[in-house]
This record gives sequence, C-alpha cells and structure tokens, in this order.
Amino acid sequence: MRVVIAIGANLASYAPIDGKLLAPAATCEAAVEALRELDGLRVDAVSSWYESEPVPPSGQPPYINGVVVGKSSLAPEALLDALHGIEAAFGRVRSVVNAARPLDLDLIDMGGIVRTDGAPLLPHPRAHERAFVLLPLRDVLPDWREPGSGKTVQALLDALPPQAIRRLEPQAR
Repeated sequence: MRVVIAIGANLASYAPIDGKLLAPAATCEAAVEALRELDGLRVDAVSSWYESEPVPPSGQPPYINGVVVGKSSLAPEALLDALHGIEAAFGRVRSVVNAARPLDLDLIDMGGIVRTDGAPLLPHPRAHERAFVLLPLRDVLPDWREPGSGKTVQALLDALPPQAIRRLEPQAR
C-alpha cells in the first residue's frame, strides 16, 4: 500500500549507531536511511528538503522538512509504532504539543484510508494546513489528492495563508 511519511527536525540529535551529533538536516537524511532499513517498508521517492518557521510561531529554531513516499505491507498501527521507534532512537521524547524536536515522523497518508478514530488518524489531520508538508509532497506526488476532501495538493497549497518556507539546495543522495 502506498504511504506518505513527513520528516521534520529542528534540534540536533545523536545518531543511533555511532552517537555522532547530527544537525537537523543530517538527522532528516539519517531518518530516510532508517526508513529504508525498516522491514515492511520500501522507500520509492524522497522530496527536496525545505526550511520553515515553526507552525504555530513559537520562537523555536527553524525546521527542516521533507516527505518520503513508499510502499508498506505493515498495518497502520504497526507502521506508526515503527515510526515512533525511529524517532525515539534519534532522541525524541514526547512532551508538550508542538515542542521542538530532534526528529518528527508523521504518517500523512496510507493507501487513501480515511480513519477518524484510533491511532493513527488518516489522513494526518493537519497535513492539509501545512506548506512544510504539502510543498515536499508536491515534489514527489504532484497528483496526490487528500483522501478526506479529494482536493489536489496544489489546491490545498493555493488555499494556505503565506508561510515562511524555502527549498534547500539539493544534496547528493
């Protein structure tokens, strides 16, 4: 089943394997590699990286954000648990909502499932409000439609108020 996973970070982290200190952009790249190694998930595409101000505004450092598209044989609950495990390996501790974090992995869409009860909620309930999800998503799935509304990614972007975000220069992958 096709999956869309958003990746974000705005704090340094320590690499799970060697303990090396990673800047947020390096953490996001390392998270892609962790996703590639996840049993039951195949990574097919990785978006460009974007730098954005926190939403809602908070005085936190800027975020690095991107999107991975792939295929998964896992159930939504199992995939969410695996994503939380990767976050924890990079030092994520869940505290207050919208806190700064070394890594954030959000399940945005899973096969077009619409699920309003239980974890994970699908599609992600706030993805349609966030340019830092929609711009990288448009990079890798320009024809994506939000499963709940059927709106295109471009229509969702066009409906957003201005958000401080910029595409970063591509890095070798």
